[in-house]
Amino acid sequence: MSAISVNTSKKQVIDFTKGSPFKLILSFYWPLLLTSMLQQLYNFADTWIVGKGLGDNALAAVGNMGSLFFLIVGFSFGLANGFGVLIAQSFGARDEKTLRHRLAGVIELGILLAVVLSVFSVVFLPFALKLLRTDPLIIGDSLKYGYIVFGGLSAGICYNISASVLRALGDSRTPLKAIIVSSLLNLALDSLFILVLHTGVEGAAIATLCSQVVSSVICIRRLTKIPVIRLEKKHFSNGGKVFLELLKNGLPMAFMNSITAVGCMVVQYFVNGFGVVYTAAYAACSKYLNLFMNPAATAGSAMSAYTSQNYGAGEYKRIGQGLAVCTGISAFSYLTLGSLMVFLPKQLGGLLLSGSDQIALVCDFLPRCGIMLIFVDLLFVVRSGVQGMGKPMLPMVSGILEMILRIAVISYFIGRIGFKATAYAEISAWIGALSINAYAFYAALAPKLKKDSEDGERFFFSLFKFVPNRYKYIGR
Repeated sequence: MSAISVNTSKKQVIDFTKGSPFKLILSFYWPLLLTSMLQQLYNFADTWIVGKGLGDNALAAVGNMGSLFFLIVGFSFGLANGFGVLIAQSFGARDEKTLRHRLAGVIELGILLAVVLSVFSVVFLPFALKLLRTDPLIIGDSLKYGYIVFGGLSAGICYNISASVLRALGDSRTPLKAIIVSSLLNLALDSLFILVLHTGVEGAAIATLCSQVVSSVICIRRLTKIPVIRLEKKHFSNGGKVFLELLKNGLPMAFMNSITAVGCMVVQYFVNGFGVVYTAAYAACSKYLNLFMNPAATAGSAMSAYTSQNYGAGEYKRIGQGLAVCTGISAFSYLTLGSLMVFLPKQLGGLLLSGSDQIALVCDFLPRCGIMLIFVDLLFVVRSGVQGMGKPMLPMVSGILEMILRIAVISYFIGRIGFKATAYAEISAWIGALSINAYAFYAALAPKLKKDSEDGERFFFSLFKFVPNRYKYIGR
């Protein structure tokens, strides 16, 4: 095994196995958060331009694609994250040979994944839209948007994989640069195609595709300049063992996302059954929910990279310290963004929608989810910690539970209490998934702490005690 020489300067990757967890995580988190927020904001800008430029029906058509897009892209995103965990573990263990062979395997599997998912999603798109009971008023626009976005799926998959590898190596700055450039391009093209050329929803899809191509190119160029992962032809001579390792860790995470997406599609199915007003309102609510969950989801991404490296290095106590930092970030996010959902639902709804009926439905959804947002915020962090330790099976089981709870709640309650049922479906799924992942985190980490320390369990539980000198203790 050849050792990796790690340079942790600003121009190189970050080693999470040494130094203050608090400082390391925050230095990694902020660029990652800005990257994530820009992604959400340019998705939000897409929605705003479509809604205000083309009307609520066009917004419903684009929003109707959300659950389908999550099903396909979520699968590739889960695989990319699973691959990234193994890259980070090899990096933390200083195993250069394994790192390079795994990266070569990631590239080969990524190409195959892009081809298969693109063909599958384009072929089955009309059938999927009918299955979701898409209203005839919007099915034409949904098809126009979907064919372009899914036809260019390779660009999004390429970005997800390259960005995941960069984050695994502690580089959160390059994905930020990529998103800054692609976001500006996306907004410019959105404005040109929709507001000036009046191309319709296909203009929004073309703008998104172009921005994804640009972000992919930026990340790939950065990867080619990192010495530790510079590949040669011999690294692509992989046997089945490397592919099996990658798929064993990536597929459960991919299936978890897709299973969760199926639950969201069932919710979309019931929502669409009540007409375009419900569909448009649900599209707006989903955009806000994704936006306001984003800081905690980003803390989860930081937790995954941090955990993976330390688990590979055998620094198990540092994983618990990282959990305390990331849960603190999630708690702050909940207090600030959850409050906006509770106190300003009408104003938020009015930013995306024009109809008073649609805005009234948004006011039923956002405050309920805002109050309970802490559960999904903590879920992101805890689940990412479990996955970072290379234990993807229970998180996948939690995805199944999410799907079951969403389907059960929406199917039983939407006919009785109307649109409010969509909020309760989300909340029940969050609570159920968090309970499984909290157990999985303890089961994976506590035995490791016991080996390293006689008071391992006491240390584990002390992480959740908010004492005045908490961050001083974490930084030791």
